[in-house]
This record gives sequence, C-alpha cells and structure tokens, in this order.
Amino acid sequence: MQTISIVVPCYNEEENVRDFYDELMKNEPFFAENELVPEIIYVDDGSSDGTVAEVKKLAAKDGHVHLISFSRNFGKEAGIFAGLSRSTGDYVALMDADLQDPPALLPEMFGYIRDGYDSVATRRVSRKGEPPIRSFFARQFYKLINRMSKTEIVDGARDYRLMTRQFVDSVLSMGEYNRFTKGIFSWVGFETKWLEYENIERTKGETKWSFWKLFIYAIDGIVAFTTAPLAIASFLGVLFCVLAFVLIVVTIIRKLVFGDPTSGWPSLVCIISLVSGVQLFCIGIIGQYMSKTYMEVKNRPIYLVKEEF
Repeated sequence: MQTISIVVPCYNEEENVRDFYDELMKNEPFFAENELVPEIIYVDDGSSDGTVAEVKKLAAKDGHVHLISFSRNFGKEAGIFAGLSRSTGDYVALMDADLQDPPALLPEMFGYIRDGYDSVATRRVSRKGEPPIRSFFARQFYKLINRMSKTEIVDGARDYRLMTRQFVDSVLSMGEYNRFTKGIFSWVGFETKWLEYENIERTKGETKWSFWKLFIYAIDGIVAFTTAPLAIASFLGVLFCVLAFVLIVVTIIRKLVFGDPTSGWPSLVCIISLVSGVQLFCIGIIGQYMSKTYMEVKNRPIYLVKEEF
C-alpha cells in the first residue's frame, strides 16, 4: 500500500470543509483499486470562523483526516509549505477547499504520474465568473512576468497539482521566507503534465483574494523570480542623465547664440516633477528587493503552529 497525501489550505472555509471531504471521498474506489491510502491534511490559516471545529468533527469520524492550525493568519503560501512539510505520502496533491479544484480529476492525474510524469498540474482555460477587470490584469501579469523572468509561469495555472515525493522534497528544499509557489513549482523543473479545464465557480463562501491582495501577490512573484525591474531602474537612470546633459547643452547654446534668457519655468517644473517621479519609482523598485532581503535575513519561521494532529 502507498499513501497519497491531500493538502488543503483553508482560511474561513467552514462551509466547505465537509463538502470538500464528501467530494474527495467519492474517489474511494479509485484509492482502493490503486492500493492508495488517503492522508487528508487540512491547514487552517488562522481562520476566525468554525473551520477548525469542522475539521475536528471529520477527524473524529475518519482517522485519515489531520489538522494543522496556525497561531494566526500567515497567508496561503505558508499554508502550502506547512501542508507539504507535514505530508508523508508517496504522492501529494495540493487542492483548495472551495471545490474550484475538482477532486474528480485525481484518477486522470494519477494515471499521468504512473506514465512517468513527476507532476501533473492544472490550468483554467477560461475565467468565467471573474470580474472582467480582474481577468484583464491577471492576463497582463502573466505576460509581463514571462517576458521578464526565465522561469515560465503558465497563464491560468492553479495551485491544484499531484506530485511525486521527489518533486515535493525538491520544493521543500527551497526554504525561503518570501514564497511564490507557482514560480517555485516551475523553477524546480522535472517533467510536468498540464491538464486544462473550464473554470469552476465557488458555490459557498467568498473568495479571500481581493484585487489589492492579488496585486501585492503579483509584485511578490515578480520580485521573487526576476531582477529585471532593477535593470529597468538602471536604464531609466542612465536615460534621464543623458537627457539632462542634452538639455543643459541646449540651454547654454541658446544663451550664447541667441542671448535668450532662461525662461519657461512651467516647463521646468514639469521636467523636475517627471524626473522626481521616475526617481521615486526606481527607489520603490529597489525598496521592494531590499524589503525581501530584510525579511529573509531575519530568518523568522514561515509559520507557527497552534494545534496539530
């Protein structure tokens, strides 16, 4: 018998904990046929509702259900890392509790693993149900990061994937504090099979990802897997130094040849404002990298566990 670990990060998913379990256990014939023992690990990311209580009810009925409960909200990336670290399975599946990651795909995913793939990942081919503005910016993010980074981030990629133990151990070997799992999955390499499916809307509860949180997450991803913004900042600095030198030469020539006094203070103010804005923008880019470095050298734990069984 082999073990398949199901890692389920949760944050205020009280309404979905039981439904997810019921849907997952529809795969019992598949588990039995392939001699797989399920290990279901719910990772509670400091929920303020009854998520922990619901998991405990399931654990009382099924010894295959386990819980990792954080002392506070550390974020989904910490939840993923904790679940993968706690997993003991020969195979590990990462899934969301909101049923937007259909458990019915597991048999097909396992088939590809048996065929020799190290990881089977999923991606949405549509964004049905998402606000148009959010979908637009999401697509632009993937285009931007793939142009700047050598690590490919697949458009529409979900966290939902099935992995071999070797693949999971490789991911866990990257113990960085500032984590961007989509990039880490791609960076470690190995043979990955992509499965496409139509977007499934959440049936219960509300998404925890606001536009602002997604924006911050996108910045984290760019900073984590490319230094191109620093090169852009350097290029802008050189460009404006050259422009400033040219403007100085033009001003001197005008004064010497035409005797035209320096004038046009409105245009001067505009130029100073523009250059100052570019400087602040570049300082902001550098600040993002410095802040990530600052958090890394502190060497704080990625998460703290309040309760575990």
